[in-house]
Amino acid sequence: MELIVFDLDGTLLNRQSTISDFTRETLELLSQREIAYTIATGRTLHGARAILESHRFELPQAYKNGVMIWHPQERRFSSSTTLTAAELENVVRACIQRGVTPFVFTLDEDDESTVYHPALQTDADRELVRVLGLEGNVSMRALDDLPSDATVTHVNSIGAPTAIEAVARSVEDEPHLVAYSGLAREGADWRWLDVHHSDASKGGAIKTLKELLGLERVICFGDSDNDLSMFEAADESYAPANANDAIKSAASAVIGHHDEEGIARFLRERFALDQS
Repeated sequence: MELIVFDLDGTLLNRQSTISDFTRETLELLSQREIAYTIATGRTLHGARAILESHRFELPQAYKNGVMIWHPQERRFSSSTTLTAAELENVVRACIQRGVTPFVFTLDEDDESTVYHPALQTDADRELVRVLGLEGNVSMRALDDLPSDATVTHVNSIGAPTAIEAVARSVEDEPHLVAYSGLAREGADWRWLDVHHSDASKGGAIKTLKELLGLERVICFGDSDNDLSMFEAADESYAPANANDAIKSAASAVIGHHDEEGIARFLRERFALDQS
């Protein structure tokens, strides 16, 4: 049995960050054939929930690049990689020094998430709140209210490329942290930043999912650097035409562009779905 694992942005989703009708129909065909599929994304659950509703994503899912596994049937998270107080302090300091707003994500005993952050100052900050699906879905509090013993899963930021790159470089000095960055939105001069524990990765997450589900092989799709570990762990890996060069080099093959339903078209051919 095989497990298909999708990245979302730049991969399964189109330019409007939605699942197209053609892709939706393809997912339905996979379900009818009882072919297992799930996601491994850099997004939070709150930032993906509305997109995935009604698309039969019923299996455990990896969020924040493998930091957390969401179990939809049990409605709970599992996570084993968190930031220490000292690591968090260094990341927050690096963000603030460069005029970037840090969004600090935490989990409480009931697996509920609270996000702590300084006052929002820019359009980029407000865009991140929108894209992550935070407003109205999670508790958002002032950074000064962050408890000293909080369970911190990751830090997100958004801003000008030079500022984000500077913060990412500062994280390189932290032995147990990793920073990923990418284009925040096509046509916008912003980059996103995701900082979390180096033990967390999409590759580790799909190994966990494989064991949880008792499946033998993994076929994955991704377009950015945070997908490299997933490509290494998978039996087959495919990059859409819009993927960066590192991902294309690591892929089993390069397929169609994400905004031309490249993944769905590949799956229909790979599994002969149109002949079902």
